[in-house]
Amino acid sequence: MKKKQLWLFLLNAILLMIISAISVSITYRYNLYAFIFLAIPLIILNLSFLIQTFVAKNNIYKFVSKLDHKINQTASESLYLYPVASVIVDENGTIVWYNKYFFENIMNGKDVFGIAINEIVNVDIYTLLSEHPSVVSYMNRAYEVVAEKTEHVDNPLYMLSFTDITDYVLLQDKYNMTRPSILIILIDNYDDLLLNAKESEKAHVSVSIERLLEEFMSNTTGIIRKLSKDRFIAIIEEKHLQIIINERFKILDEARKIIVGEQRTNLTLSIGVGHGAETLAESEVLAKQSLDMALGRGGDQAVIKTENGFKFFGGVSKGVEKKSRSKIRIIATAMKELIQSSEKVFIMGHAFGDLDSIGSAIGLAGAINALGSEAYVVYDPEKNLAKPLINKFMETEGDKIFMNISQALSSFTDKSLLIIVDTHNKDFLESKKLYEMAKHIVIIDHHRKTVNFIDNAVIFHHEPYASSAAEMVTEIIHYFFDSSKISPVYAEALLAGITLDTKNFVMRTGVRTFEAAASLRKLGADTIAVKKLFSSSIESYQCKTQLVSNAEIYNNCAIAVSNLNSEDIRFIAPQAADELLSITDVDASFVIFKSNNIVNISARSLGSINVQVIMEKLGGGGHQTMAATQLIDIDLERAKKMLLAAINDYY
Repeated sequence: MKKKQLWLFLLNAILLMIISAISVSITYRYNLYAFIFLAIPLIILNLSFLIQTFVAKNNIYKFVSKLDHKINQTASESLYLYPVASVIVDENGTIVWYNKYFFENIMNGKDVFGIAINEIVNVDIYTLLSEHPSVVSYMNRAYEVVAEKTEHVDNPLYMLSFTDITDYVLLQDKYNMTRPSILIILIDNYDDLLLNAKESEKAHVSVSIERLLEEFMSNTTGIIRKLSKDRFIAIIEEKHLQIIINERFKILDEARKIIVGEQRTNLTLSIGVGHGAETLAESEVLAKQSLDMALGRGGDQAVIKTENGFKFFGGVSKGVEKKSRSKIRIIATAMKELIQSSEKVFIMGHAFGDLDSIGSAIGLAGAINALGSEAYVVYDPEKNLAKPLINKFMETEGDKIFMNISQALSSFTDKSLLIIVDTHNKDFLESKKLYEMAKHIVIIDHHRKTVNFIDNAVIFHHEPYASSAAEMVTEIIHYFFDSSKISPVYAEALLAGITLDTKNFVMRTGVRTFEAAASLRKLGADTIAVKKLFSSSIESYQCKTQLVSNAEIYNNCAIAVSNLNSEDIRFIAPQAADELLSITDVDASFVIFKSNNIVNISARSLGSINVQVIMEKLGGGGHQTMAATQLIDIDLERAKKMLLAAINDYY
């Protein structure tokens, strides 16, 4: 009974006693015997009521006290016997109490009073109080830990409860490990590889491929089906896919052991993996995107598409040149229609445009102008590596086709067409603002596909097998019209781009490369004039020589660090990297230099080492034999350590 209600009861009782006493006293005036007869029982009843009330009150307090004691005792015993491991620690994490379940089931009867809880399980009390429960492992069991803070007079105490969720974790792990992923496997250039092969050789290759794939799937519970002569699809559980990933898709190495034809060509595979999808349909979409990325990077590799991006494996073989020209003709026709329907055409390359970027832009602008459309080359007059070409072109043709970035931004309209050459990465553009303004975009690039590629292009002409963007432009403009309409100066710009990226027709050259160069020579391109574009001053040559002489060898890689303050360091560093490849037992070269407070790394390779993969680890990209990266807010020494770590990871 509440205290207020008890006092109300007593007040009513006292009032009744007073009223009864008054009523009895009135009878005294009229009849003494009646008064005595009524007064005596009244006095006895009132005294009895008062005594019982006093006794009852004391009994209530005694009952409540006993009940409280029993409840506390029961609560304490219940907590001690509660089938959830519980432990109380002080603010230092020292154990001051634990229940029976914790003692018997977690500690196996071991006394842990006075021991820090972190010596048993790795938990952070304050993190548990502010965030969601944590999951910890102890003695092959999993526990979900929650914490409650109890305030005391002296020091706060913390109660940790350990709920055994081992069965749930095992079930979750089983679910995760049995999630299916789809793999799409493609034989690179199957038709070209077997074009001139004998029927017996074709049968041998077909059997070898199917045997290889059967062995690949034999250690899994997955299935594989043949979709066409060069394409397969497989479904593999997560537990087996993880083993394949840890082995870095060794099937790629096994495939290269299959030799095709008398030319002893190695067979290569491209694999796209859809991983982490909620449904098989979504996994197939991811697998197709991964396969497109693998092919865009030259094939001979496996690519995994997840929610967080792409992961790459392999990619050590040189891309095989594709001989079909039907694709180029279709692209050229589509481009021609798009150009003629546009008000103006703006052609832009990558930042710090080189001879390939600027040269292919100039050649394409000349072809578009010959079509009767208005075309301009967007460039940065100061920050570019093609000043000799630009100056030579302006001497003969003037600056009518050139626009700086601010002029292009002010002249660009919704009806304008933007053609991007020699890059497909949003972060490497000459002007990202111009790209964001464009509604119609065409990409022409030969670099291996990167993660941050432009995905909203109307035409995405991407050939990682081509030697240069200039080669690709040369092939396209032949389908525009009679290419004799182009003057020799435009042909020389395109030939300069091919010469740069092929290192004087030594690296990444194929039949199409020489055909493109021959057609440009036919248009009047002067090879001597092109050669002069690569000449340098005596000071630049001395700086290059100094870089080469100070280089060191690490894992068959030549590494040079430049402390030079030369204005031509961006020209000198790539040339030095090329020169370092002529040293015996050097398969790749790296030149580290600083320009405009940004550390740059220029990488070159003879093909046995994929420098693109190494540069991607440092945030850059490029091609298998030529790549680069930029590092911000670090010094040269730190950049060198990062490069060495990337080289070690590659091996």
